[in-house]
Amino acid sequence: MQGFEDHRSFSKARVLVVGDLILDEYIWGNVERISPEAPVPVVWADKKTYAPGGSANVAHNLRALGAKVTLAGW
Repeated sequence: MQGFEDHRSFSKARVLVVGDLILDEYIWGNVERISPEAPVPVVWADKKTYAPGGSANVAHNLRALGAKVTLAGW
C-alpha cells in the first residue's frame, strides 16, 4: 500500500471505516463542591454538546481531509 506524502493525497483516497459508532456527550457546567458520598465533583450542568466518537470520529476526520468515506458500523 502506498503512503500519503501530504494531506492533499486524501482527496484521491476511498476508505471503508468499520467499527463502533459512538456519540460522545459532553456536559459543561460549574463545580461547587465535592460529593460527601464519593470523591467526585457535583456539577451544575449548563449545557450539553455532542460529537462523533469511535469509528464515526475516524470517518469524520478522514472526510475533513478530503477522503471519500464509506462507514459501516453498529
